[in-house]
Amino acid sequence: MNRIQEKLKEDKKLLSIYFTAGYPNLDETVKIIQDLEKSGVDMIEIGLPFSDPLADGPTIQDSSTQALKNGMTTEVLFNQLKDIRKSVNIPLIIMGYFNPMLQYGVEDFCKKCQEIGIDGLIIPDLPVDVYHEEYQSTFEKYGLINVFLITPQTSDERIKFIDSVSNGFIYMVSSASTTGAKSGFGDEQTEYFERIDNLNLNNPQIVGFGISNNNTFTAATKYAKGAIIGSAFVKHVTNEGTDNIHSFVKSILE
Repeated sequence: MNRIQEKLKEDKKLLSIYFTAGYPNLDETVKIIQDLEKSGVDMIEIGLPFSDPLADGPTIQDSSTQALKNGMTTEVLFNQLKDIRKSVNIPLIIMGYFNPMLQYGVEDFCKKCQEIGIDGLIIPDLPVDVYHEEYQSTFEKYGLINVFLITPQTSDERIKFIDSVSNGFIYMVSSASTTGAKSGFGDEQTEYFERIDNLNLNNPQIVGFGISNNNTFTAATKYAKGAIIGSAFVKHVTNEGTDNIHSFVKSILE
């Protein structure tokens, strides 16, 4: 069983943290992953920076730009992670855009992920239909879970199709906007969470976009298995560096 599937079976609300590989400094990727696991995070999304990150807000866009300037590439990331499973046990997911994976070669990319112990991929610009028709067999060959995003505008029919080709969790985008921290959720978002909950999908949902503190984490996980924090964590390492990760995670979970 994939580590993501094992983690989803645990009787708790899950906290997943996103960070941009190669930011704030090129050589801190492994340290950040290790510190996040030690701090009690359940899953980690490793952002592969891209020059045109359409789904990301300014915080993550800026971190991607800096990471690229620092020298982060697909090859550099794979090299940094080659021994990661000697020290880290929790699920690791690479989140990135499809272009760098195409350039690397989709099968070669998936094979490399399997070799170093990556459990899944999140590719916001890979349509589920294209994945299902062209790439699903390759992902499954290398034991990778592909995670799809849904938004408040995604139809029930589309969500059910995504559910049918998924074998991990569904990334439930909290609002129709780019990534970024928000202070709370309104009635419209709560109704959306309830609508998805009532569909009784086979795959659990994890909420992302707009989770930044204990309040929003608690609200998001009322209807979902877990929540993902990205921009707020990237801001934290921008302001505090990477020596105080434990305090950030503690503030979410306490």
